[in-house]
Amino acid sequence: MNPKIDQKDINNAAWAVCDTFRGVMDAAGYKDYILAMLFVKYISDVWKDHYEEYRRQYGDDDARIRRKLKRERFVLPMAELKNSDTGEVEERFPADFYSLYERRNAVNIGELINIALDAIEEANKVKLEGVFRNIDFNSEANLGKTRDRNRRLKLMLEDFHKPQLDMRPSRVSEDVIGNTYIYLIERFASDAGKKAGEFYTPHKVSELVAKLAGPKSGDRICDPACGSGGLLIEAAREVGDGNYALFGMEVNGSTWALARMNMFLHKADSARIEWCNTLTSPGLVENDRLMKFNIVVANPPFSLKKWGAENAGSDRFNRFWRSVPPKSKGDWAFISHMVEAAQEKESRVSVVVPHGVLFRGAAEGRIRQKMIEENLLDTVVGLPGNLFPTTSIPVAILVFDRSREKGGANQLRKDVLFVDASREYLPNKNQNALSDAHIEKILAAVKARKDAGKYAYVATFDEIKENDFNLNIPRYVDTFEEEKEIDIDAVQQEIDALEKELVQVRAKMVIKLKEIER
Repeated sequence: MNPKIDQKDINNAAWAVCDTFRGVMDAAGYKDYILAMLFVKYISDVWKDHYEEYRRQYGDDDARIRRKLKRERFVLPMAELKNSDTGEVEERFPADFYSLYERRNAVNIGELINIALDAIEEANKVKLEGVFRNIDFNSEANLGKTRDRNRRLKLMLEDFHKPQLDMRPSRVSEDVIGNTYIYLIERFASDAGKKAGEFYTPHKVSELVAKLAGPKSGDRICDPACGSGGLLIEAAREVGDGNYALFGMEVNGSTWALARMNMFLHKADSARIEWCNTLTSPGLVENDRLMKFNIVVANPPFSLKKWGAENAGSDRFNRFWRSVPPKSKGDWAFISHMVEAAQEKESRVSVVVPHGVLFRGAAEGRIRQKMIEENLLDTVVGLPGNLFPTTSIPVAILVFDRSREKGGANQLRKDVLFVDASREYLPNKNQNALSDAHIEKILAAVKARKDAGKYAYVATFDEIKENDFNLNIPRYVDTFEEEKEIDIDAVQQEIDALEKELVQVRAKMVIKLKEIER
């Protein structure tokens, strides 16, 4: 019996595969190849495991085995290599990892991988159509000329064939595979730096955003800027019982594909992820109206320029009726969309924003004021700086609660909770992080909804109005720290000691210089 593989071993083995591509392209580029092949290896291992199980049950009854396999979550078909001139089939082979591994020395291995991926998509259109469309394993521009490209692809296939990456369900739980996928995305984000903003939100930030949204059983959950889907997965985990529906929109094609694969690996096959521009042409529409959701979460791109302000005044969904955000900053455009896509009188919105959203004036100030006057804003949480690979600036999370509207369960709640968690984090060399304890403290403050020293403050509507609807957190949470008394005598003693040491160092330097002159 094969031993189980633990999370750490499979994470390390998967990350080691990346050595094949380092130096050829940056992490933002090679992540697509690694994650696509990890996906193919996983579904091949699942298929193989199930085939062997049916073989043990039904022996040589191939017809019965095929019928059983057709009932699986996906199908691995036969692929066909056709003559480019005649169109005749030159070779038929199983569209799975192991067939590609056997052909790893083929001079056209990149073409064979592409053919296998196309066949997998075609056989699983409902769940996987388009997920490989932006990935070309035969690309000279990305992977080099034929000889170098073939060598890299051969090494990649051999690395994925190692025992540590045997992902059969009999050896590895599906949770482990999903976690490995997220682990790789996190590592790629760290390597990709600012380019990571297209596809990644740090795991602990996603967890906090999801917990603040508070999804429950039966909810429809949406992320209108879903990236690779990590925040949707976290929101789904918060529900706990599998009774939810996931929806997302993503403008970047390759990132959209990552999200689709991520959903599949986490058994969220039915998730609807649209490839579209949320602000100019949202894809989550029914009966020519925005779809409505119980929970809306997002970490949209910060202060997006050229987001579509020129046409927002005539938006067919009337999302920007409060005011059109400035063309150079799309933050309130995303927030406006999220609030309008949230179910009236019952839903919650949780969104990550740069601090400028809290206090900038003009159109942004007008939108902010109207949403506060509508009693939609519930909570403002300030987070530390340097949490993201994309920026070192501190960020905030805004929570809007549509149950505070007239007729909603919380219509009598008129205050806004401010939490200043900006000084509590795990310092790291390249990027800070939140711990479980930090998240628990924030959630405890939100649940208590009481003043808490220099950490939390419940502001009335009148207080916010007196501040001209400025939500800058220090206006509400007293963050002032008294300066510590300085012991002048101790400081003087330290200065005297340093001066004596400096005299000794200078004397030694004079001696050394004389030795050099000789």
